[in-house]
This record gives sequence, C-alpha cells and structure tokens, in this order.
Amino acid sequence: MSYTAFTFVVYLSIGLPLAILPEYVHLRMGYSAALAGLVVSIQYIATFLSRPWAGRISDHIGAKIAVERGMAACTASGVLLLAAAVLHRTPAWLGIAFLLASRLVLGVGESLGSTGATLWGITALGPEHTAKVIAYNGVCTYGALALGAPLGVVMEQQWGLASVGWVTIAVCGASLLFAAAKKPVPVIHGEHLPFRDVLGRVMPHGMGLALGGVGYSVLATFVTLFYASRHWNGAALCLTAFGVTFIAARLLFIHTIDRFGGFPVTVVCLIVESAGVLLLWLAASSTMAMAGAALAGFGYSLVFPALGVEAVKHVPERSRGTALGVYTVFADVSFFLVGPSAGAVIGAFGYRSVFLFALICVAAALGIVLVLARAGRRIATAA
Repeated sequence: MSYTAFTFVVYLSIGLPLAILPEYVHLRMGYSAALAGLVVSIQYIATFLSRPWAGRISDHIGAKIAVERGMAACTASGVLLLAAAVLHRTPAWLGIAFLLASRLVLGVGESLGSTGATLWGITALGPEHTAKVIAYNGVCTYGALALGAPLGVVMEQQWGLASVGWVTIAVCGASLLFAAAKKPVPVIHGEHLPFRDVLGRVMPHGMGLALGGVGYSVLATFVTLFYASRHWNGAALCLTAFGVTFIAARLLFIHTIDRFGGFPVTVVCLIVESAGVLLLWLAASSTMAMAGAALAGFGYSLVFPALGVEAVKHVPERSRGTALGVYTVFADVSFFLVGPSAGAVIGAFGYRSVFLFALICVAAALGIVLVLARAGRRIATAA
C-alpha cells in the first residue's frame, strides 16, 4: 500500500475537479458545451499518448523517478488550476488556457505516477506479488475517484475552484516528498525490447481487457440516461452497487490469481460479468438493474489484474514497465471509444440496446481469453 498510495494521490487529484469543470466552464465562464467537454477529455488524450513513454522511463531510469516526476506534474497541475481560478476574468481566454494546460499536465502526471507506482511495488515485493500490486492499484484508483468527485463539488461550492487547486498542490507536493524519501529499486540493466515487440506481445491480452471493460464503460457513461428513459430513480445507487462489489471482489479474491492462474480467473470473471450485463439488458425494474450492476462489478473486478499477470509473463523483467504502460492503454482506449460507438447504437436501437452491445463485447473478450489460454497450455505442454 505504501507504493500504490501514489496511485491514490494521482486519482484523487483527477477526481477533485472531475465533476465541477464542465459546469464551471460552460455555465460560469460562458463557453460552449463542446469546449467544456474538451477541457475534461484532453486530460485523457494526454494520458493515452504518454502511457508508453512513462513505461519506458520506469524501465530505463527507474520507477521511483517516474513516480517523482508524476507527483511533480500533478502538483504543477494544481498550480495551473489555481492560476485558472484566479485569472478567469482577466482576460477570459487566459483562464481557459490555464485550465487546458492544467489538464494536459495532469494527464502526463497520471501516466508517470500510476505506471511508476505499479512497477515500483512489483519490483520491491517481487514478481510473485504482481497480481496483488495491480489489484490494490485498482482499488486505489476507483476509491480515489469515488472520494475525490463529491469532495471536489463540496469544496468548490464552499470555497471556490481555487480551493481545489490548493488541496491538489498540498497533497501532491507532500507525496512528492514522501516518494523522494523512499528507497529506490534497482534498474534492471540490459537490452530492452523494442516498443513494437512489447506491443505485439501485450496486444492480445490488451484486446481482451478493452472488450471486457465495455460493460463498465457503458454503465458509467449511460446508466443515468438509461434510468431516465425508464423513469426510474436511483441511477447513482446503481453505480455504487458496481463499485462496492468491484472493490469487495478485489480484496477478497485477489489470491485466486496466484492459486489458479490468470486465465482461469479471467474466464470465470468474464462469465460473471456477462451475467450482470445480461441482467441489465433484461432489467424490468431498477432493483433488477442494480443487481445486474453489482454482478457486473463483481465479475469485472479481477479482469485487469488477472490478464495483466499473463501479459507481463511474455515480456522480460527489464521491459515490464513498458508492458504495463501499453497494457493500460487498452483500458483507456476502451473508455474513449465506447462513448461514440455505444452512442450510435443507442441512436439506432434505444437505450436498452447498449447493454446488448456490451454483452457482445464481453463475450468477444471471453473468446479471446479462451484462445490465449489454449495457446498457453500448448506452449507449456511442448516445453
């Protein structure tokens, strides 16, 4: 936890402004809804583009260096956010420029901080604890977002956007000092795999992750509109049910990956997730939808660490930071692409159909994992 705590800080700094920036830019600053959306999404573009670079820094220079640079970038994003809050009226374009710069720097900080923290923990504790480190990293990610979003709303309402900047600076700055005081792990020297080779080895596992994550992405993006179309209340509780079972499964069953292997656990998890998405598609009441969300969260929980363990096995230890960065990119891609693709499905067939779309994607992920597992057994038998 002393390593994955840096991931918690990164995603807390992401969560704090997440729920307030669209309204702030559109309603308070008077810019278009499109620009408000750009202010939010540009951070994820920066994260997507910098993930492989962050992995290479972790491999070649050291995971501690990557974390320190990540914490410094998150601190700088807080400074830029504070400047945007102070200067949003003189002139108006200056405030939005500082906001965009803050989001770009935060995206780079996310890549460096989370990738470096994961590799730092794996290297310090040993490869046999890879699944545990990745799983706790995920708990810190979702826990920080769940805490940061409502906390940021309260802070902005009480003390203004500047307070979010000040808290980001304080928390990330303290984490930078904490990282500097921690013992580094040795960099594994030797020839590193070229990026294209790492991508080729990780891609099948990443595709399974991306397709398996569509259930979560669809739920997070469209559950509010789905509930509204059915005239139901409690869409937020549906997301809460997903989050509670997600975290519970990670804490209670993470040891199953070491015991049974990454592929068998992933197969079971995707089957459970499919059942949850199926319930959402067939839901005749909000209670049934909530049960489906809870089941989907329970199933999806171990997909990332279980497939991640299998992905890094195919890469030499000295290139595992790059592999983790590339692997995580597929989760980012899944979230980016679900919005427009699932939105097109909704436009053609209605809100309910989006869960059938998710079910097909999760079933495709299950097929990929079964093929990978069969290939792995053949290789093991031949050896």
